[in-house]
Amino acid sequence: MNEKSDQDLERQLSEMLTDGEMQKKDREKEERRLLSPKYEIRIQTQLDPIVEETQKYRSMAKEVDGRYDKYMEKAVKKDKPEDSGEEA
Repeated sequence: MNEKSDQDLERQLSEMLTDGEMQKKDREKEERRLLSPKYEIRIQTQLDPIVEETQKYRSMAKEVDGRYDKYMEKAVKKDKPEDSGEEA
């Protein structure tokens, strides 16, 4: 969509959310709650929390299914550097 269309949609959505009888404080709070965020914030981390938790659980007990096996294989491969073909 183009920028003008996006602005029109946002204006229409804002109008729909503000229609009706609400107290001013509640209306502003409700508007903020109902509008979807325009931007997404992502934070890059050193450790993957899914990998850390999965390793912790696997150290305590055996999993019934292997739902995280593929994910763990990818994570382990990504963490280990590839061999450069040189031998010491």
